[in-house]
Amino acid sequence: MEAKPATSRLEIDPLNYTISLPRPVTAPAPPMRPGTRRNGRQAPRHGKSPTIPPPFPWATNHRATVHSIKHLTDAGINVISGDVHCKRCDVQYKIEYDLKQKFHDIARYVAENKYKFRERAPATWMNPVLPKCNACGQENVVKPVMAEKKKSINWLFLLLGQMLGCCTLEQLKYFCKHTKNHRTGAKDRVLFLTYLELCKQLDPNGPFERA
Repeated sequence: MEAKPATSRLEIDPLNYTISLPRPVTAPAPPMRPGTRRNGRQAPRHGKSPTIPPPFPWATNHRATVHSIKHLTDAGINVISGDVHCKRCDVQYKIEYDLKQKFHDIARYVAENKYKFRERAPATWMNPVLPKCNACGQENVVKPVMAEKKKSINWLFLLLGQMLGCCTLEQLKYFCKHTKNHRTGAKDRVLFLTYLELCKQLDPNGPFERA
């Protein structure tokens, strides 16, 4: 069959035309039965929906996202709690943080030092000083209890306690993935972005943009 000439609306440049090796001749795919889907168009797998049930009163229904401090205080949420576990005496209990006071301290520290950090978490964030155990009295032995599922991590509690450094690199990458932040590189970089993003979520108008 004779090829039709190119029309004026579509000109093919032979120099830019894709060249590939000959492909083996294969039989055409059988027609799809009604009600079936191709693999590329499958619905999202269970548990991968854009929204989730909020794991805490201070969390939104989006993964790795918390409400702003204004929203929380307007709703009467002024205390943030989380479970901790003592490495020494094996006791587990709950710790509470004052939302405004703790965030004020962290926000000021971030605002004053973020340019010095060069997008790398400082040593105090990478290796946080852990709380003193209320049961055995030992210093630096109480670690936050991490949720088994990453979508249920208590991000705001970890921020206020400056214990985000207790997260694994995989958990921090999960946070950055779902908050549209760069998630490659060493842990100190991903940890810095996690601190900055959580501060921005709490105070969207604050000085928490990247340098």
